[in-house]
Parts: sequence; C-alpha cells; structure tokens
Amino acid sequence: MASIKIKRNDKVEVIAGKDKGKQGRVLRVIAEKERLLVEGVMMVKKHVKPNPQRNIKGGIAEQESTIHVSNVMLLDAEGNKTRIGFRQEGDKKVRFSRTSGSAIPEKKK
Repeated sequence: MASIKIKRNDKVEVIAGKDKGKQGRVLRVIAEKERLLVEGVMMVKKHVKPNPQRNIKGGIAEQESTIHVSNVMLLDAEGNKTRIGFRQEGDKKVRFSRTSGSAIPEKKK
C-alpha cells in the first residue's frame, strides 16, 4: 500500500466516476481505506431520525460520501491537474507539482 500524497485542505478534481470534472477541497483523508472526503463530491441521501435533544430535524439529508484516492488529482496553484512528487529543499521534504515543478505550500492549521 503506497502512502497517500494528497492532504487535508488540498484542492482536487475528480477524474473518474459519476462526478467527473467536479472540483472540491479535501475535508478528510482516510489512509487505511485509501479514501478521501471531498467537499461537494459524491453526494448521497441519508435518512435521519429526528432528535429533539440535539435539535436535529428528521428527514432526508444530503451529505458527502468518500471517494477513492485514485479517482482524484491534485490541482496546483494555477488550477492545472498534476501528479505530486517529493524533494529535499534544505533540510525539509516538500511536495512539488510534477507539471510545473513548483513547490506546493504547506497549509497552516
């Protein structure tokens, strides 16, 4: 199992499946299952029971479902789809865009 090179808050584009062409921000990475939760992609309907204690209204809610990491590609700063590489810059290991060669900045938490 290879490591997942896409991280939380990265902007990705779906390259396969029913949502092909859609773009979104990665909300969560599930490394054990090699899946991602992407904002606005793979929307599913879920039946929700009402819970007055938590102020939850019942009905049919729409939420994101996970998508396999092989079905998405990272978008670089210019908005182009790219593969990801790693290189040493000084004493730090940084991700870089294979298409443009520019480093992908680390997002602040």
